[in-house]
Amino acid sequence: MDRFVLDTSVFTNPDVYMQFGDDSQQAVAAFVDLALRTQAQFYMPTAVYEELRKMKDLSGLAAHFELAVRIRSPRRFSLMIPSSFLYEFIEEVRYRIDRGLRIAEEWTKRAGAREAQDVGQLISKLRERYREGMRRGIIDSKEDVDVLLLAYELDAILVSADEGLRKWADKVGIDIIDPKNLRQILEGLVKYHPAS
Repeated sequence: MDRFVLDTSVFTNPDVYMQFGDDSQQAVAAFVDLALRTQAQFYMPTAVYEELRKMKDLSGLAAHFELAVRIRSPRRFSLMIPSSFLYEFIEEVRYRIDRGLRIAEEWTKRAGAREAQDVGQLISKLRERYREGMRRGIIDSKEDVDVLLLAYELDAILVSADEGLRKWADKVGIDIIDPKNLRQILEGLVKYHPAS
């Protein structure tokens, strides 16, 4: 039986949820309907579900969503992960800290060369560049870690549009699908493995 671990991006990223409906509310309803017709199991860590509920109004859909998607956290205290993963992650974090420092230095020099009236605009651009340099392509939240660990623990397929989460899941051998194909994959599961 196929198992899928879902990230919030399935329901918050328009490039992903639009395959199910025109807005995120319709998308969640259509996903739930399709998911319930498969024999697959769907999971979402508790922290990720709470994050989703803060971002999207699931009133009227929460019970159906919880029927289709099992809400549970990974077993953090008993789960073993490869030590090489931790070493690579620390190396990546160190690289990004150095990169962030270089970005900050670059923009500080630019600010010194400009008039005071441009400082607000420079700070805005600095934040954008810094965020991109520090967070893109890395696991940057406890919710991301929970998604990764749960998929690892369950030997499940990861469904996320988060570039960093996908990159690090691949490093530890977690199956990944392109979230933009999720609807077609679920329809295929219904067609070729109909629920009893």
